[in-house]
Amino acid sequence: MSYLTEKMAYIGGLAEGLDIDETTKEGKLLMAIVEAIADIADEIDEIEEAQDEIQAQLDEVDEDLAETEDIFYDDEDEDDFYDDDEEFSVECPNCGDLIYLDLESLEDCDKITCPGCNEEIELEFDCDCENCSECCED
Repeated sequence: MSYLTEKMAYIGGLAEGLDIDETTKEGKLLMAIVEAIADIADEIDEIEEAQDEIQAQLDEVDEDLAETEDIFYDDEDEDDFYDDDEEFSVECPNCGDLIYLDLESLEDCDKITCPGCNEEIELEFDCDCENCSECCED
């Protein structure tokens, strides 16, 4: 029983204990107000119960979503997506975004454009050959 329902039961008991004459205009009005407040209290209780049920369902959906996110995102390791031999990442010095590259996507061996800030980035490769453009073509 909610606080409002308890309070309404108390007010109803007071009204009955006062032996209000319901044949007078004032008595009819007072009893109608007491009944209306009791109805409002009952409706609020029903709304609170429905809200509690909805909250419980929402909590279940939230838990299910969290489990799904754990399964979907935790199993994906960035290393699974990029093979160290052919693909690598570069951090943009301008915006800090990670840019994932593979050798095929490099048109110019020493420069790329950051998709985050559209700034040109100069790349430096540690390469054993004397001419880097030959290395990139291979």
